[in-house]
Amino acid sequence: MTDIRPATPSRPGFITIARHGQPLANREAMLDWRGYEDWWDNEYQPAPLVAGQVAPEALQQQAVEASTIFASTLRRAVETAQAVAPNRDLVIDKDFIEAELPPPPWPGRFMAKTWGVFARCTWWLGQSRGRESRVDADIRAARAVERLIRAADDGPVVCCAHGWFNRMMRPHLKAAGWVCVRDGGDSYWSWRRYEYRGD
Repeated sequence: MTDIRPATPSRPGFITIARHGQPLANREAMLDWRGYEDWWDNEYQPAPLVAGQVAPEALQQQAVEASTIFASTLRRAVETAQAVAPNRDLVIDKDFIEAELPPPPWPGRFMAKTWGVFARCTWWLGQSRGRESRVDADIRAARAVERLIRAADDGPVVCCAHGWFNRMMRPHLKAAGWVCVRDGGDSYWSWRRYEYRGD
């Protein structure tokens, strides 16, 4: 009698999510809140990477194994993906862009990186000043994770995106049964690898 066993469903490929390399933007510029808003829109968001950076070999290896390479539409993310996966076609998607950093209209002059802390704290508490809110960014993060999971059905995935938005995707991955098996932190060029353990 032939032993017939049910087929074991194949697991999806891994998902690696990386932060971009160092952008060419002066984070120590002294600014008031209006100056920071202009800096965010016109210096930081369109910034390329600082020249001469090399993607970590281990991250490049993730891309070698990947079937799909995603990047946000922002230049620093696209250039990161190009460095991580040279000569590969990229899926460039605005859903992976960084969450907004609208500064609170407070008095004083501070470094751009200090305004970034102020802005993230007040944004997290609900002050979006007409820009994408925390709630809307979380909805976008859920949608972005769905896109990554669908792509992982066809093989491993690498996504080059942004520090805070990458954090926002984590709980949605976890809720869908994905486990972080390699945590590289949150610095430039850092990356985390997730594998599906839901079944």
